[in-house]
Amino acid sequence: MAKTLTLMAVHAHPDDEASGTGGVLATYSGQGIRTVVVTCTNGEFGDAPGGVKPGGNGHETQEVAQLRLAELRESCKILGVSYLELLGYHDSGMPDWDYKQRPEAFCNVPLADVAARIGGLIERYQPQVVVTYDPKGPYQHPDHVHASEAAVAAVTATGIPAKLYFTAMRGSDWQKIWQALRDLGEDVPDMSSVSPQMRQQMAGHEARISTTIDIRPVLDRKRDALMAHASQISESWFSKIPAEIAEAAFGRESFIRASDSTGAPVPEDDLFAGLRPADRAALG
Repeated sequence: MAKTLTLMAVHAHPDDEASGTGGVLATYSGQGIRTVVVTCTNGEFGDAPGGVKPGGNGHETQEVAQLRLAELRESCKILGVSYLELLGYHDSGMPDWDYKQRPEAFCNVPLADVAARIGGLIERYQPQVVVTYDPKGPYQHPDHVHASEAAVAAVTATGIPAKLYFTAMRGSDWQKIWQALRDLGEDVPDMSSVSPQMRQQMAGHEARISTTIDIRPVLDRKRDALMAHASQISESWFSKIPAEIAEAAFGRESFIRASDSTGAPVPEDDLFAGLRPADRAALG
C-alpha cells in the first residue's frame, strides 16, 4: 500500500471536507490518487432542518447527526473520495456555547486517544500527504483545534507521511467575497469590523502560505459537494455569491506546509511535489 499515492484529510465536522479541501480532494481523485477523509465528529450541533439551532424546538441531536452524516457521504461521493473514516465523536458546538463543557464533547476527549486512532488510520492507509487545519490559525473552533493537534501528533508519532499541510484562507479573498455580498445588500462583515489583533493574525496566517492549488477545473464539483450539505448551507450567504466572485475567491485552495521530508522547493502548486516519480528523480 505504501507505493500508492495517498492524500488524507483530517476534519472536525461533516461539511469541512468540502469547504476546506473539496478542491484538492476532487483534483487528486481525478488523477487516480487515493483520497481518505477522516471526520472526527458527527456534527450533532449543526442546524436541524429549517435552520433550527441547538436548544431550539425541533432540534434533535441524533437526527441532526444522521442527516449530516448522510450529507457527508454524498459530498464524498461527489468529490471522488476513496475512503471515508468516521471517528464518531460528539460535536462540541461553537466556541461561545456551553455545550463544549460536556465531558463527551470532542474537544474534551484526551488528545492522546484521538491521536492514536488517527495514527492507526495513517498506518493502515500509509498517506504520503496529510492535510488538516492550522491549530494557530484565525478560526479557533475547539473541534478544529483538537482535530488538528491530534493529526499533528499522529503524523509525528507514526513518521509515515512525508508532508503535512494546514489549510489556509487568504484574508484578501474573504474581502472580495464580503464586498460582493454587501453589493447585493447582504449584512456581512467588513475589515473595519475586524479587530486589529484578528487582522494581524489573518495577515500572519496568509503570509505563511507555501502552496496554492488551482482548483478551477473542479470548482463546480466543490460547489456541488458543499451544496450536498443542504441542511447547513441552503439558507447561507454562500449560495448567493456571484459566479465570477466565487471563481476569483474559491478558484484556488491554499495551504501552509508544516513539515516536509522531500526537499521540494516552495512555493508549490502541488501537494505531491517531490513525491511523484519524476520529482523524486529530479530531487536526487
